[in-house]
Amino acid sequence: MRKYIIQRFLQLIPILIGITFLSFAMMRVAGSDAVTEMYENRGTAVSQEIIDAKKAELGLDQPFLVQYVSWLNGFLHGDMGTSYVSGKKVFDEFVSKLPATLLLTVMSILATVVISIPLGVLAAVCQDKWVDLLLRFFSFIGNAMPNFFVAMLLMQLLSIKLNLLPVIASGVNIRSALMPMLTLAISMSAKYMRQVRAAVLEELNKDYVQGARARGIRESVILWKNVIKSAMLTIITLLALSIGSLLGGTAIIESIFMWDGVGKLAVDAITTRDYPVIQAYVVWMALIYVIVNLITDLLYHCLDPRIRLGVNQNG
Repeated sequence: MRKYIIQRFLQLIPILIGITFLSFAMMRVAGSDAVTEMYENRGTAVSQEIIDAKKAELGLDQPFLVQYVSWLNGFLHGDMGTSYVSGKKVFDEFVSKLPATLLLTVMSILATVVISIPLGVLAAVCQDKWVDLLLRFFSFIGNAMPNFFVAMLLMQLLSIKLNLLPVIASGVNIRSALMPMLTLAISMSAKYMRQVRAAVLEELNKDYVQGARARGIRESVILWKNVIKSAMLTIITLLALSIGSLLGGTAIIESIFMWDGVGKLAVDAITTRDYPVIQAYVVWMALIYVIVNLITDLLYHCLDPRIRLGVNQNG
């Protein structure tokens, strides 16, 4: 097991190098440069000499490979550079946005679990009955509506009509996080409820469930002690993907509600060609997905004896 974990962490090195290299290359062929964007956003008209001098100061006049190697060398020594726009250390600026993203992630995942798992199980148990049909109808609607549209509906209802929640976040607090959390939870719950229903139905049709029923074991015991545990592998996979996405910041939702998290930071950095911040975001996303996938594999190892046996046999 230890060998397996070490191998997975070693795989992180070429992944990070490859992703950062590609992101560097794509930003350089985007059609404009950071210095020009910076002065345009400030509304300042400057001469080409000033632009060239600023590029030389930031090292943007160097060849692409020289710039990339310079950044990679600094990153390996704990220096992620300085923001071209704010002039702050990228690491400090990035870390300052993480609490908002972490709060939104935790709240959204908890709300999704509380909504989707019970409703998905209920829909499976009541297969093809009016409860199942009603839940599937709402899940279709939830899947069909894009996040930005759900956000607009919630703004209209909860903020403008009922005046319960603020339209724009007024800080990193639970009240300000409720609107973006609800937007994300509605979309994810609609999708996950159908997945949970399908996973539970698949387990209910297996032979071991029929055998347990034949032995007179109560339906509730079969459902919660056997079926749900087996279906958890599918649920964990779904949650792992969502956690990785949420920790990377949900750019559209954070921008709509002006939630000052990692996603909004990345959007602003891409708009202004703030390369050091973009690279920090790319590294963060790569780390998140590799770590979340590793944790998911370890949970599989704990929940499924077949996987545990295979890992032990392979060293």
